Amino acid sequence: MSNAIPDKPALEGLEPKWGEVWESQGTYRFDRDAALAAGSDAVYAIDTPPPTASGSLHIGHVFSYTHMDLAARFQRMRGQHLFYPMGWDDNGLPTERRVQNYYGVRCEPALPYDPDFTPPFEGGGQGGGKPADQVPVSRRNFIELCERLTVEDEKQFEDLWRALGLSVDWTQTYRTIGEESQRVAQRAFLRNLARGEAYRADAPTLWDITFRTAVAQAELEDKEMPGAYHRVSFHKPDGGTIEIETTRPELIAACVALVAHPDDERYQPYFGTTVRTPLFGVEVPVVAHHLAQQDKGSGIAMVCTFGDVTDVVWWRELDLPTRPILGKDGRILADAPEGIEGDALAVYGELAGKTVFSAKARMVELLRESGDLHGDPRPITHPVKFFEKGDKPLEIVTTRQWYIANGARDEGLRERLLENGRQIAFHPDFMRVRYENWVGGLSGDWLISRQRFFGVPIPVWYRLDENGEQTGDPIVPTENMLPVDPSSMPAPGFDEAQRGQPGGFIGEVDIMDTWATSSLTPQIAAKWEDDPELFDLVFPYDLRSQGQDIIRTWLFSTVLRAELEHGTVPWKHAGISGFIVDPDRKKMSKSKGNVVTPQGMLDEHGSDAVRYWAASSRLGTDAAFDPQNPKQMKIGRRLAIKVLNAAKFVYSFPVPASDAVVTDPLDVDMLATLAEVVRQATKAYEEYDHARALEVTEQFFWTFCDDYLELVKERAYGSTPGDEGDRVDGQASAVTALRRAVDVLLRLLAPVIPFATEEVWSWTHDADGPSGSVHRAHWPTIAELGVDAGPSGLLPLVSEALIGIRRAKTDAKASQKTPVAHATISAPLLLAEAAGDLKAVGRIDVLDIQQGDAVEVLAIELAPLPEA
Repeated sequence: MSNAIPDKPALEGLEPKWGEVWESQGTYRFDRDAALAAGSDAVYAIDTPPPTASGSLHIGHVFSYTHMDLAARFQRMRGQHLFYPMGWDDNGLPTERRVQNYYGVRCEPALPYDPDFTPPFEGGGQGGGKPADQVPVSRRNFIELCERLTVEDEKQFEDLWRALGLSVDWTQTYRTIGEESQRVAQRAFLRNLARGEAYRADAPTLWDITFRTAVAQAELEDKEMPGAYHRVSFHKPDGGTIEIETTRPELIAACVALVAHPDDERYQPYFGTTVRTPLFGVEVPVVAHHLAQQDKGSGIAMVCTFGDVTDVVWWRELDLPTRPILGKDGRILADAPEGIEGDALAVYGELAGKTVFSAKARMVELLRESGDLHGDPRPITHPVKFFEKGDKPLEIVTTRQWYIANGARDEGLRERLLENGRQIAFHPDFMRVRYENWVGGLSGDWLISRQRFFGVPIPVWYRLDENGEQTGDPIVPTENMLPVDPSSMPAPGFDEAQRGQPGGFIGEVDIMDTWATSSLTPQIAAKWEDDPELFDLVFPYDLRSQGQDIIRTWLFSTVLRAELEHGTVPWKHAGISGFIVDPDRKKMSKSKGNVVTPQGMLDEHGSDAVRYWAASSRLGTDAAFDPQNPKQMKIGRRLAIKVLNAAKFVYSFPVPASDAVVTDPLDVDMLATLAEVVRQATKAYEEYDHARALEVTEQFFWTFCDDYLELVKERAYGSTPGDEGDRVDGQASAVTALRRAVDVLLRLLAPVIPFATEEVWSWTHDADGPSGSVHRAHWPTIAELGVDAGPSGLLPLVSEALIGIRRAKTDAKASQKTPVAHATISAPLLLAEAAGDLKAVGRIDVLDIQQGDAVEVLAIELAPLPEA
């Protein structure tokens, strides 16, 4: 049974009302049996981005997730079976940092587990984020706190997504730290390892000294930082000097060579010779390499192990030795590297144990005292690499890490990944270039190991020889053992007492990078290997919707894992949303402090209004947002309110007979115009252009409300003059057309404003019937509008004439209700077909229409007002 039409329809309260109905009736639930019966072609599967469960969502999340939901709702109404899960990305560094700040703790793996531990803080701005106040806890205690807080965050996220109206299936959820996710991630890793795609190696590694962990190439960002060039002398055997310029004099003790461009005539005589480092007197070669820049500084550079990624390239390609001096804590190592001897050891001792900043300052003093520093340092601003979640410059240290091949050193794999990118339809298409540029610019394999605590364990152990040293290949579990945690579970064939003992084993303590798990979201949500029937039904998926900033991380890594494991693309389409920028066109981000949280916007304007704001922007386009004046949200709210009121007005007319037909030319043309809107909106949604679909629909809707409704309301009331039979037929035609148009418009607008459209739909449809929800109703078609030809142009013609009449009355300083004795309009004669409606709405007694190319009110004579 349908709901009664309220006396005063309102948006307030619609979100909880319909949210509860959708949940109780399973409106958005994936019907697996029906999908299996229909076949995989009838399934539309979405690889939903699992938001990072560490804090709060911001308005940018609402923006991009609404874009995804628009596609989902359209496809569902097209008859597709929607596989639309929701995940929570709750492992990794963001979660650890939030737990540290929220509870005031830090992880110390050497500490024993305390089952009675109570954290010193519980958020609320009590100071738990200050490092000096953080209490050390065991790894197990720390992980328990991570799990506790992420569960609470996920509840808040789900509440917000439900309030926004995301039509996900809430029975299809996962956590990236959950057992199923860990099993998928570890299974994929073991298969990578078996095929030789995963390997362990000692190599120079980008290192975050704050978090004490390795960082992958995809997680870098450049920041412009102040620095200075220091002109320093290296000593030739003949007593002369070669001057170099460096921003990192503190690394002179790590110098292994000087390098210049092979074509640089200034230094060609020195190639193959040696010089000695200032202060330390270590002999290093002068070498040539094409990456050296002749016009930078003095044209010759110092190669250190390691100051930046170019040092790594020179070190590797020129086969140079290693002379490390930096520790994982970002301080100068206590022990001097090989080659520093005698008095130079005392100089090195001046630096040992200092931070990079302090060591630089002391080194400059020492160089000035020795006479090896020329002039004052020259200030510059230059890009410095940071971990995207860090606040200190990255260093490069040599560590043993796990890697997965990504095409950087395998031309065949690189070409397959590029071809897979061409197989995916990017929306907008130009975003593919960003993917291709990333693949083409890869300089090393994917570093997936992290020296952190809350994440998916790398599932290997290592044998120990009789001296307690690692030996042989890693020990791996069988897949039926997964998931495993080598730090707390014994290796297969060993018992716990043998851990760390000669002849025993040790477990891997590193975890996987969070992207190593998130790159498998299609496999996780579809229960790869655990539920083959479901996986075959939904994989490859239809859509990945995401932000442009994670093309290099999430999008690329997902394409990589699908290629390595399945030899295919993970999805057919990639919808890439733009950024949300502030009124100054600066990207909104937590680090900039200009992020807006969405809850206040939802409370103030309503979910439909916020969704309208998001839907108004095309994929790939940045959208400026001013929380002090959210114009688009106000327009969206006005639209949703108008839908309620316009529909109530239309439904106030008596329901025509079931066999009533649309006969009036104006009604026919309105429906023909709407048919063209259906065609354009459908095409736009098919092309993932939701903004265009909304634009054409909304434009028609306001014409329908402002002009057509006004033009035909007298006829719909049955109050127009004339023959009784004509009046009855005219009324039936108008009301039938009105109700048919509202029915179609509700479905066209349903993806954008789901709450208002569902409310109106419920006034005329049985909630328990086959089309009880507008979101389960079929997408409108041209055929159902019952028109055989395209628009004749009558509707815009009459609308223009009506505007002219209104303007003429306004110019005469008369009310719009003032009767008109006589009006003369120049217009195409087609206008005569709607003369009756135009006379009724304009309250015109006599209307003359003269042939003309354009609509123009030539004369208007107001009727005399009745005497009081």
